Amino acid sequence: MISTDLARPALALVAALVFATAAPAQDETPPQTLFTNVHVFDGVNEARIENAQVLIEGNLIAAVSTDAIDAPEATVIDGGGRTLTPGFIETHAHLMLMGPSLPSMEANTTWEDFGVHGTLMAEMYLMQGFTTVRDAGGANGGLRRAIDSGAIDGPRFYPSGAFLSTRGGHADFANFTAPPGSETNFSRLNMAQEVDDVASVQKFGRNNFRMGATQLKFMQSGGVVSAFDPWQLVAGSPEEIAAAVQVAGEYGSYVMAHSYRKEAILNALEAGVMSIEHGFSFDCEIAEIMNEKGAYITTNLTAFDPGLLTIPAVANVPSSLAKAKSASATFADYIPNMKECPVKRGFQTDCVGSVADCNIQIAYEKHLNNEFFGSYTSLVTLTSTGGEIVALSGDFMNPYPDGKLGVIEPGAYADILLIDGNPLEDFSVVGTGDQWFGAEPRPESPETIRLIMKDGVVYKNTLE
Repeated sequence: MISTDLARPALALVAALVFATAAPAQDETPPQTLFTNVHVFDGVNEARIENAQVLIEGNLIAAVSTDAIDAPEATVIDGGGRTLTPGFIETHAHLMLMGPSLPSMEANTTWEDFGVHGTLMAEMYLMQGFTTVRDAGGANGGLRRAIDSGAIDGPRFYPSGAFLSTRGGHADFANFTAPPGSETNFSRLNMAQEVDDVASVQKFGRNNFRMGATQLKFMQSGGVVSAFDPWQLVAGSPEEIAAAVQVAGEYGSYVMAHSYRKEAILNALEAGVMSIEHGFSFDCEIAEIMNEKGAYITTNLTAFDPGLLTIPAVANVPSSLAKAKSASATFADYIPNMKECPVKRGFQTDCVGSVADCNIQIAYEKHLNNEFFGSYTSLVTLTSTGGEIVALSGDFMNPYPDGKLGVIEPGAYADILLIDGNPLEDFSVVGTGDQWFGAEPRPESPETIRLIMKDGVVYKNTLE
């Protein structure tokens, strides 16, 4: 055994060597990028910051100024009078679900198929200007690990793990004759789990966080093209929904709930759900409660397209067509109610299908946001509101805790787009498309989005 007297000098020498090695690294200035000659939409304010400069240090925004910024070592990017915005944020996607139908994915799809599709979807979303995506069910932590390690290109990623669904609910993807609780393709891969009591909600909710989820997704209402569930379904007892909220609270996170009917929305809010998904029965009473609780809503506006009734998955299935017609009639007041009693709303596409089809749907969803709510509200929806929603994952489960998302301000993450023109005046420059069904395939990335930066790294630059 080494004596204490001999050990102390040795330990002191080791500590000195470690400090001497670490000290220069602490003093090094991270790489800098300086955007000049830009007009900044900061994600919050309607007026752009005209003729500005934005300094990036490492992966964070260091300064935003209308005066010249002194950064002699920075790489300078002349914006040429273009608009600099935060990277866009998708708050309800399903990157792992390629379709063409739920039964097909259940019966004929392997983990390799899901993984390849998720990889291609991640790349597509980034090239469409989305630097952050919240996945609303079906994805665990593996895709985020691949993105964050640099193995594949993609946005920051907030997965929900397996859908939590009651028997016969919107994420019951089991075959028709499967007995309750039987293993399925989706359950084996932790993409969807059947929960029919408080104990199973707790078990699978905790398992989702173990598998890399940043929040939980509870399926309250039914859907249109799913097999067993009327859209009017109010699934999950108050105790079961509260159990999901309780588990999320253990991890400092929150629950997002698939909720169509007003009763379902009110049940979710009463239980402490912070993010209402779809929320088609939204009205001013719901708005008042949401604003009191600081809750959010995300709605896929493509659901209001009359062409929805003509797609094969709806038109060729009598039960689905009947559900779609009933839902369309019931949800007609959503847009006027949202205009009269606005709440904080995140951008949602909710596409399940091929990468090419989702690319088209994303562009159309952008278009409808502007068509229904105008350019400024749409840009806020795409940026700062989305940043607030993903931040609900809290101090423990948020994989990106070092800066804000969805804003251009000092200390925020350097997730940045440089766009031709002024999207507050011509929203099409964000990459919209005015057609959904029958639209031609869209390019890999909108030409008008000239530069895409995520985490201080440039993934696209067509300025030169």
